[in-house]
Amino acid sequence: MEEVKGVVKHIVMVKFKDETTPEKIEQLIKGYANLVNLIPPMKAFHWGKDVSAENLHQGFTHVFESTFESTQGVAEYVAHPAHVDFANLFLPYSDKIIIFDYKPTIVRC
Repeated sequence: MEEVKGVVKHIVMVKFKDETTPEKIEQLIKGYANLVNLIPPMKAFHWGKDVSAENLHQGFTHVFESTFESTQGVAEYVAHPAHVDFANLFLPYSDKIIIFDYKPTIVRC
């Protein structure tokens, strides 16, 4: 197995509160996506909704993936004023959140 050099993934899984409208969720997603334009260590952003047939999502409906070049980049992102301001807007609409950072690893068979 080989760790991919220069890549750290920051995963956020969210269950929005029931009263959060689809329009508000869309607005929050656009705000989240815009952070890549405001925070230099953030290199890429992707998101999606649960489509699993296994029904093991435990209520989590959305996943957000940001890419960084290092754990230091993630730390800079977390402390950046644009992230702090966005988190203060995002969190009140969230019922549950899981955040997981990892360095991708390639498995060669």
